[in-house]
Amino acid sequence: MTEFHDTLHDDDAADNYTGEDNYDGDQVDLAARHSLRRVAGMRTELEDVTEVEYRQLRLERVVLVSVWTSGTEQDVDNAIAELKLLAETAGSEVLHTLVQRRSHPDPATFIGRGKVEELAEVVRQTGADTVICDGELEPAQLRNLEDRTKVKVVDRTALILDIFAQHAKSAEGKAQVELAQLQYLRQRLRGWGGNLSRQAGGRAAGGAGIGGRGPGETKIETDRRRIKTRISQLRHKLREMDSTRESKRAERRRNQVPSVAIVGYTNAGKSSLLNRLTGAGVLVEDALFATLDPTTRRTETSDSRIYTLTDTVGFVRHLPHDLVEAFRSTLEESALADLLLHVVDASDADPEGQIAAVNTVLGEIGASKVPELLVLNKADVADDATLLALRASHPDAVVVSARTGAGIDELRAVLEERLPRPQVELTVLVPYSRGDLVDRIHKTGVIDALEHTGDGTLVTARVQPDLAGDLAEFVRG
Repeated sequence: MTEFHDTLHDDDAADNYTGEDNYDGDQVDLAARHSLRRVAGMRTELEDVTEVEYRQLRLERVVLVSVWTSGTEQDVDNAIAELKLLAETAGSEVLHTLVQRRSHPDPATFIGRGKVEELAEVVRQTGADTVICDGELEPAQLRNLEDRTKVKVVDRTALILDIFAQHAKSAEGKAQVELAQLQYLRQRLRGWGGNLSRQAGGRAAGGAGIGGRGPGETKIETDRRRIKTRISQLRHKLREMDSTRESKRAERRRNQVPSVAIVGYTNAGKSSLLNRLTGAGVLVEDALFATLDPTTRRTETSDSRIYTLTDTVGFVRHLPHDLVEAFRSTLEESALADLLLHVVDASDADPEGQIAAVNTVLGEIGASKVPELLVLNKADVADDATLLALRASHPDAVVVSARTGAGIDELRAVLEERLPRPQVELTVLVPYSRGDLVDRIHKTGVIDALEHTGDGTLVTARVQPDLAGDLAEFVRG
């Protein structure tokens, strides 16, 4: 992952682009990520940070549990396969998987009393130290499962939050993840070994000291108040960061620079596609949520029009609501774009499910009405029958392989055609002393004819209304 970049220099792409054989650039961040790995055999423990059970996940040997409430058996298999990938991305080893067919999850234990005993036996036999449930558990369900299995139990939301916490690199990304974690944690505070049930009072009472509300406040209430204060601080910090992001967006709007956002399911190949199109060198890894911090690169069309490409965080089925809220300012890059490149992993077992999941999130962030170009990626490893079915369902889609470069030229051509074009057509004779105006025509307009004369540069072009106003005094009939 790279820090957020919003670059408006002509030589950016050229400086980063290192040729067709190395379009991903120097993967320094990827090397750094792989240089430190988890140590096998270390046990997962519950850590007491501010004397609350703050669940910092260090997953190792896990058992997966899913409740099948609807859909086909294939749908369940796909969901479990995705949960396994999520667990492995978090650094764990999956030992066993249990699936139960129910009309709805059990309100007390998620999987029902009988299945809990079976789960506890599997945990004992395999030596697992963590159970991961494919759903968002209520606090009571979490507590009951832990009491009966005697190991840590986490849900899908906590798992995704853990992956985000591992991969966040920029200050904004870290703040967004921490905000989502605290919002999730606030509803799930509970005592550990009874040390949170005691009352706080006086300066020595559990370290509360000045700032505690006095006798009668329990430690869990104190920590809930601390979390509320920290959430407020993070929201204020993110608002300040968002004002910086908005100023950069405003600069692009003033310069009439079209923007394209690359969206799609996690691990669909969005970063690889950005690198292929611009040589940006952003981190590429065959893992879920490898990219959290959006990267913007400027590039240009074959007729020299400038536009920006932004790589965004990947989506996933049932993306936690707290994450969507925390990352809203980042996700707005998609809602404010002129065009969305919706990248789909055509080799996935359920590409149509990925498309539906992404469209759901786009609707949540107000981006459902932005023009969209569907890109079927990983064509080099996709099944031919799957590709045929996808092309039949989505006839306007472009089939590419970001890894091999197949279809990239067609994608560039279609992308350029879909970009908004200037609407004001005029012919101007620009004095040589106003070369800045000719430069703006080159960057933001479409030139139909250009001739250097004794009196200046004679240009016939299509430009944006604001530039047409600046050129009005030089218009020729």
